Order: sequence, then C-alpha cells, then structure tokens
Amino acid sequence: MTHDDVATFCASLPGATGDIKWQVDQVWSVGGKMFCVQCANPALSTGVSFKVADERFLELTDLPGIQPAPYLARHHWIRLDSPATLGADVLQDLLRQSYCLVRAKLTKQQRNALPPL
Repeated sequence: MTHDDVATFCASLPGATGDIKWQVDQVWSVGGKMFCVQCANPALSTGVSFKVADERFLELTDLPGIQPAPYLARHHWIRLDSPATLGADVLQDLLRQSYCLVRAKLTKQQRNALPPL
C-alpha cells in the first residue's frame, strides 16, 4: 500500500473523518477519537501509526520496520516505517481493527450516531 492508499482506505470506513493536526499530520478519527496517523506530506515521512489489540502489540513490534509509536505506545499504538512494511491485506486488516477498537470505546450514543459497520 502507498500513503494515498492508506488515506483512501481510512476514508472508506463508516463515519471516519480526516483532518490535519499539529500542522503536519493527517489524522483519521471515528467519533472524534484517532485511529490512524500519518504525515500529511509523504515527501517528509511515509510512516503510519495506528492502534493494535493489546495482545498483538509485542508480536508486531518484534517485526522489522515496526516499532512502538512515539507518545502513543502506552496505548498500544505501533508505527510502521512505511505502509509497504506489511502486505496490503494485512495492513488493511490492522487498520480496520484499529478503527473497530477505537469505535468500541465510544459511548453508546456516539456509536449509535455512526453509520453501521
């Protein structure tokens, strides 16, 4: 996957919104909560960060090109050096899981306001 493929995939998830935070990061959120972050300018960085299930955190950070995400590792976020670090199917699955993990933590009222999965 490329930087643009990640953005297109994240935008396709029900109720996902994207915006620019901290002047340089493209952030994808659901219900106002982040589930994916990547540099808005791929010429500066091609890295992508997202939340993973607690039990997958150590497994994934042992792989080459994947490390704990700065500032967010304590919440089980990982950072890929590049979206190409993992195969497209694996990355899409992990991004979908990140979206679902964050969506599940929203209040019932917030979840009910979102389009169905």
